[in-house]
Amino acid sequence: MPMTGDGGGGGVSLWFRFRPSLLDLHSNGCCNVFTIFVILYLTCSTSMTHVHASIHAYENETFIHRSNSFFFHGGSEGLYASRVPSFNDTEENSLNGKSFIRFESITFRRTKKSAENKNTMQQKTGLVEAIIVKVKDRNNIGGAYLNSDAICCTPEHADSGSCKVGEVIIRQNLDDPGGPKRIQTFFEGKNEETKMVLQTVDISSTGMYYLYFMFCDPELKDTTISGRTVWRNPDGYLPGKMMPLMTFYGLMSLAYLFLGLFWFLRFVQYWKDIIQLHYHITAVIGLGMCEMALWYFEYSNFNSTGSRPMAITLWAVTFTAVKKTVSRLLILVVSMGYGVVRPTLGGITTRVYFLGVAYFVASEALELVEHLGNINDFSGKARLFLVLPVALLDASFILWTFSSLSKTLEKLQIRKSVAKLELYRKFTNSLAVTVLLSVLWIGYELYFNASDPLSELWRRAWIIPAFWTLLAYVILLVICILWAPSQNPTRYAYSEETGDDFDEEVVKLTGSGIKVTGDMSIMLERKDRKASVGADHHVFGGHGEDKEEDKRE
Repeated sequence: MPMTGDGGGGGVSLWFRFRPSLLDLHSNGCCNVFTIFVILYLTCSTSMTHVHASIHAYENETFIHRSNSFFFHGGSEGLYASRVPSFNDTEENSLNGKSFIRFESITFRRTKKSAENKNTMQQKTGLVEAIIVKVKDRNNIGGAYLNSDAICCTPEHADSGSCKVGEVIIRQNLDDPGGPKRIQTFFEGKNEETKMVLQTVDISSTGMYYLYFMFCDPELKDTTISGRTVWRNPDGYLPGKMMPLMTFYGLMSLAYLFLGLFWFLRFVQYWKDIIQLHYHITAVIGLGMCEMALWYFEYSNFNSTGSRPMAITLWAVTFTAVKKTVSRLLILVVSMGYGVVRPTLGGITTRVYFLGVAYFVASEALELVEHLGNINDFSGKARLFLVLPVALLDASFILWTFSSLSKTLEKLQIRKSVAKLELYRKFTNSLAVTVLLSVLWIGYELYFNASDPLSELWRRAWIIPAFWTLLAYVILLVICILWAPSQNPTRYAYSEETGDDFDEEVVKLTGSGIKVTGDMSIMLERKDRKASVGADHHVFGGHGEDKEEDKRE
């Protein structure tokens, strides 16, 4: 879910379009994995000591020149209207039901040269404005309604009585007298620094809000801003587009809990017939339960404090990356027929490990950057740099999975293993439907992002990441149903006898057909076993008794 980046104008900027002039903004394997995780953890812990979210922090940020103005993007979030009347009450319980933007310790510093050009006797020698505007009111900022590309008021505009020289042109919304909101802060005399008055702006209507700090005086060029703003919704500090995700992760935690309970009961009931594959499925369920629970507590803590709890966030991100990796590996080894057609992965074990480690690293890096930062999106180039490896590795998993499924189905057809063949056909159909849904959803996601550059549809944005979480759960549920422990594991378990699955076919086949099929089956079994020599038997539960198997053959 892309919701991170720079709190100011240095990351992505969601820029408004004040006609063509101003804001066009927006537009050995285990050891290796452990070492990589430690490096990522240390990197994030040193570079992101303070992880903010609804608290937007600014540290000596500079203003950007646009048209005849200078501006700095202070943040943007979806905010719901306050549910109760606003009062200047400092008690903690007074925050319940209130939505606001609070300016805390905002300091503007101009250059020494700019300050020396002013007169000591003058009281107001420079103006910086904080402007809060909703997306739907973006055309009320600047001279668009005056058929002008200017953003700051010019003498010609002032003569018409539309604005005051030196201020940003703002046309008030008649339907919403409170917006756009303008807050002015002046430099005094030759002072190089001025502080914004501590104040809270109450939100009376629901919408996507943008905050910009702006000035029109060219002599204030190179002015910097420091401090922070706090954004709050009626139910907490969680941004509006993330609020539904907290409820969603709570429900998904329960869904994984029920799935885990079902699997545990089947596991205990048929523990004598458990095969190695069942342990891998159990690991994925356990990772899913931990992942959903961690994300719920992370969002809950975020909602209460306004800052992301770094420790919980790191654990949640890591469990997500691990679970994604293990889930994909599970689907891949199942498609290869592990535990059904072949007892081990043989010589391809190293390749499977390599793909898993590569995916974990790419996924972990993307998740860390997306979740350990501010709410504003990070730049498109940075996101593409991190998303592209994950997308390519996902494509590799898909191609390898379906290629392996094709070979597995071919083997089962040759062996006439009706039960296993039916099992894998159901699994293949489920994966095919999943891939189709994924492609359709990616198309919808691209359309959604392209048609909503200013996040006007922020109340529906949570559906995008929620879909992928739900789809992963459905795939796991299908695997649990198809490979559920039972008192007849031979319907899907690998048989070490050379005549694998022939006990169920003898009755159906007669005459020379039995002999031909048996010979082909023996040849396939011998080929599989020879390919397994030298494999890493400790990883996927393989057996190292190839010589004895050859003797039996």
